Amino acid sequence: MKLRIFTEPQQGASYDDLLRVAQAAERLGFDAFFRSDHYLRMGEGDPAPGPTDAWITLAGLARETSSIRLGTLVSAATFRLPGPLAISVAQVDQMSGGRVELGLGTGWFEEEHTAYGIPFPSLGERFERFEEQLEIVTGLWAATKPFSFTGEHYQLADSPGLPKPAQRPRPPVIIGGGGAKRTPRLVARFADEYNVPFHLPEDTAAGFDRVRQACDAAGRETVLLSAAQIVCAGRDEAEIARRAANIGRKVDELRVNGLAGTPQEIVDKIGRFAEMGAERLYLQVLDLQDLEHLELIAAEVLPHV
Repeated sequence: MKLRIFTEPQQGASYDDLLRVAQAAERLGFDAFFRSDHYLRMGEGDPAPGPTDAWITLAGLARETSSIRLGTLVSAATFRLPGPLAISVAQVDQMSGGRVELGLGTGWFEEEHTAYGIPFPSLGERFERFEEQLEIVTGLWAATKPFSFTGEHYQLADSPGLPKPAQRPRPPVIIGGGGAKRTPRLVARFADEYNVPFHLPEDTAAGFDRVRQACDAAGRETVLLSAAQIVCAGRDEAEIARRAANIGRKVDELRVNGLAGTPQEIVDKIGRFAEMGAERLYLQVLDLQDLEHLELIAAEVLPHV
């Protein structure tokens, strides 16, 4: 099982905060540093310092780290046109020496679209645009001749399909979510990895099974399977409670809905995800000032999974 650090900087983090966490994650041996792609804080609280752009952040981290993988979980298709997105991701992949992964989704948080003047179409249209974006982005990266595309929402004519990413044939594409029909079909067609975010183990297993069935129907091997879970570790109950309080959560709730408890408790629950086929876990870390939290997980969880 590979453990990846996943951050939510829209909740309050500067680039320097993210840099410290990414460099600590690299030093401590985590497999990857990922961040969300949002422009507005969720829930109550001070919105300062405001949002940071996901791909600008990853471009900076590409030059200030050397080995850890970098990506989004997930970028919103509503935020960017597919051609420029393909260019941005390919460039950051080059800047990192081939360490980038693209998580892409439909977009769902209507308030951030309203706050920053981004169109927010219906769910059905967002899925239509998402599918076209996946086809265009992967098509541009793979193209060996001028690339054209005619869809309902996007049209490209004779694109050179440049720049190319450093990874060949392309950076891994991650699709996440718990959708029962459209999501598994898109995973089977486009994705290298399927991620179930913040679900109970039994619901995660059901999502994995739907994707396996979709891959079978499409005649391809099952994609890599992963899950995202909030993490709150402590050596004893007092330390666990302190970390839970710092992120505004209750320990009992976190033990049910995430990876919370002593290192051994967390190792045991990770084992449940491994049994259902997960090969990666994204550990959602909400207190980005608490680097001792990462050190504890690296020392007492990472070696046992």
